Amino acid sequence: MADAIHDVIEADRAVYAELVVNRLAIEEEVIEASEEYHENSALPLPAQMLRASAEKVRDKKSGFSFSLVSPWPINSQNKVKSDVEVKGMNSILKNPAVNVYSEEIIAGKKYFTALYPDIAVSNSCVSCHNNHKDSPKKDFKVNDVMGAVMVRIPL
Repeated sequence: MADAIHDVIEADRAVYAELVVNRLAIEEEVIEASEEYHENSALPLPAQMLRASAEKVRDKKSGFSFSLVSPWPINSQNKVKSDVEVKGMNSILKNPAVNVYSEEIIAGKKYFTALYPDIAVSNSCVSCHNNHKDSPKKDFKVNDVMGAVMVRIPL
């Protein structure tokens, strides 16, 4: 189930990045994509769309959640926290071809937690992260692991 949820997240993110952000902001230069999209009448960044979707899912109180996590987040909310997140992220950094699956207990509840590598797929990802004032890592290259997409399902 976690793999299926991740497939949908990954597909939605790729479609938004390619068909909306890349086409309208980069190729046709119709509208910019900006972290301050509300203030600038711009498109939200793909990571912001993922966070907004995750918040909508949490509002439904289905119990499962997903998010971006990283050892070097621009947004401190996305910092790896639990032992499972830290160990899983370290495993992904050593071998990005292998997803990480674990069980953990959070606030007395048992969860299945899956981490999937979040790869810098384009120069726009790399440029944004490397040049962002709040980024703790400034040397990303295309195809580097930037973090992980985490899916957490209650057991």
